Amino acid sequence: MFAVDFDGDDVVEWYLTDGGARPRRVTDYTPVFYVAGPESVLAALERRLSADPAVAAVGYDRLYPRLDSRERTEVLRVAVVAPRGVRHLARRLRDDLLGRVPPGDVRFYNVDLSPGFRYCVQTDTPPIPARRPRTLRLSLPQKSLADGDLSALSVGGDPVDGDEQECVEAVATTLAEQDPDVLVVSSARLLPLLRDRAAALGVDCPLSRDPERGVERLAGENTVVSYGTVRHSPARYAVPGRAIVDTGNSFLWAESRLDGLCYLVERSWKPLQEASWASIGNVLTAMQIREAMARGVLVPWNKRRPETFKSVETLHAADRGGFTFDPKVGLHEDVVELDFASLYPRIICEWNISPDTLGCDCHAGRADIPELGYTICDHRGFLPDVLEPLLTDRQRLKREIREAETGGDESAAASARAKSGAIKWVLVSCFGYQGYRNAKFGRIECHEAINAVARDLLLRAKETAEAGGWRVVHGIVDSLWLAATREDPESPEAIAATVTDDCGIPLEVEATYDWVCFVPTREMDRGALTRYFGRTRDGRYVYKGIEIRQRSTPEFVADAQRDLIATLDRHRDSAAVCDRLVKHRARLRRQDVPTDQLFVTSRLSRAPDDYDRNTLVAAAGKRSESLGVPREPGQSVRYVVANEDGRGTDRVRLDFEHPGVDAVDTSYYDRLLIRATESVVSPLGWDRTRIRRYLSPGRDASLSAFD
Repeated sequence: MFAVDFDGDDVVEWYLTDGGARPRRVTDYTPVFYVAGPESVLAALERRLSADPAVAAVGYDRLYPRLDSRERTEVLRVAVVAPRGVRHLARRLRDDLLGRVPPGDVRFYNVDLSPGFRYCVQTDTPPIPARRPRTLRLSLPQKSLADGDLSALSVGGDPVDGDEQECVEAVATTLAEQDPDVLVVSSARLLPLLRDRAAALGVDCPLSRDPERGVERLAGENTVVSYGTVRHSPARYAVPGRAIVDTGNSFLWAESRLDGLCYLVERSWKPLQEASWASIGNVLTAMQIREAMARGVLVPWNKRRPETFKSVETLHAADRGGFTFDPKVGLHEDVVELDFASLYPRIICEWNISPDTLGCDCHAGRADIPELGYTICDHRGFLPDVLEPLLTDRQRLKREIREAETGGDESAAASARAKSGAIKWVLVSCFGYQGYRNAKFGRIECHEAINAVARDLLLRAKETAEAGGWRVVHGIVDSLWLAATREDPESPEAIAATVTDDCGIPLEVEATYDWVCFVPTREMDRGALTRYFGRTRDGRYVYKGIEIRQRSTPEFVADAQRDLIATLDRHRDSAAVCDRLVKHRARLRRQDVPTDQLFVTSRLSRAPDDYDRNTLVAAAGKRSESLGVPREPGQSVRYVVANEDGRGTDRVRLDFEHPGVDAVDTSYYDRLLIRATESVVSPLGWDRTRIRRYLSPGRDASLSAFD
């Protein structure tokens, strides 16, 4: 099965064929959720729900309420008539019970599963297509979308040369000729616009594979705040028989494209469309739900697992996070970087850390976790069973990448890289998700135990490296940067092999640097943990945390910083870097920089009118709204700074206004250049004050300015 749609109370499965797709209608599907509580309450609910027209059937099952439950519990099974009606009915029941039943006495399970995913896991129907899905890209600039104008539409990556009618006809022709399985759109709002304009222009343009049904709205747009970050979720649409990927709302598409997305579909059983808009945590949760249901464990609606009691000493030891060594600020030559491969997920698997194994009664008194003394059960845990297949697959894919690259098969290498990248994001999130307060199967003690083991491993690796003739110039969580302390140190490979044998988790030589610079904080008082750059032995430059890697940095400034780092590489001299900066400043002042290289990208943290101060991003949001392109909290704006010291919305010009070079505040971008230069020369002791003093009028530039 490739996709699943809901038509009233029926389900329509779609299967890909060589010639396109075929539907299969299912009329007897009823989604199920569960209620646990006192026998008297469940009996009353059973009587009441038996007469409820929204309920298809009521009965009892025996299931485990928690991962660490030793015995099954009898729970009320509620089958719902409408495939999308579970949450509505569960909320109604919960609200009715408020005030009549003590809090916590009644628990709801298997409630908040997305409809397509619920259907797949409940009916044991994997949403894995029989062939590779065919895609069609449809894109429209945001200003045209806001204006409802299709004349700038691109189909399959090519702009349509014509008016709106010709654009709609081009879409209709392409759909008929290619019969794509996936519509990859710049915004899901393009779908209802296409439908409406086709109807107005009298063009037959069926986006759906079902002639009786067209574009359907699944959810409206909304804004959410998660751990201080504001994110915008746009409206979601569906067209029967095809999957929709909204590139503006799909992290997984951006990171791993179709091959990576299809891999996660296979592992999570979330249909392609649901997986495309899901977060990494949502996909990981789907994998965990599959494993839980296979074990007969209920999926909690609202997690209610409190943190266990700890002594002050244990709490102090547990609340430390990962281990870091302050970086030695400066330029270091001949540095080796060693990384633990997939450290946190491997710790979970090797130490069997899981909500159902940590602190078990059967091994009371045994201290399995360093510093904390937590006990880990010998019984195979839930989390390792979820993560082990991902680790195995990633190892296999890495081999496939090497073999494909050696054989010159770039297509196979790209496919394997996409899948490996998708796995990497899930593995990266699995540790943090254990500490997330709303994670369905999270447990803070697991988070603490993983950190404790990681700290111990990094310290053991440090001791092994020092015994082998190396010193640590930087270290953070799962990585060490080493410089030799004697002429004949043990080889990095030997150090890595010793640590691997000792710890049971692979330590790998990630890179050998000809030189690497660790950047200080802006206050210049200590090393910044995640800001460094350098050149590896194979000639590749590495940039971490500096302006090049920051989303808001204009392309011109990022390119200039790359050039300045290359200058530092050639001359190893701060003055030479500043001389080279003169060239970039001169381009800026001559207005010789295209404005499309000066766009700043910022995310709105609130509605434009809700900003207390008229910041640049507030001005950009207000200007966008005044020009007919309203932006919501969590959405991004791209703009050129026209007059930083101005008032109101005239401070900026938006990308869709196509501003000219005369609309650029060169002093603003000059400050960005100085700041980017400071990141390059600050490891050598220069700050922006010294940079400006060096660049003061009347000083001759060295030849490095003209390299």
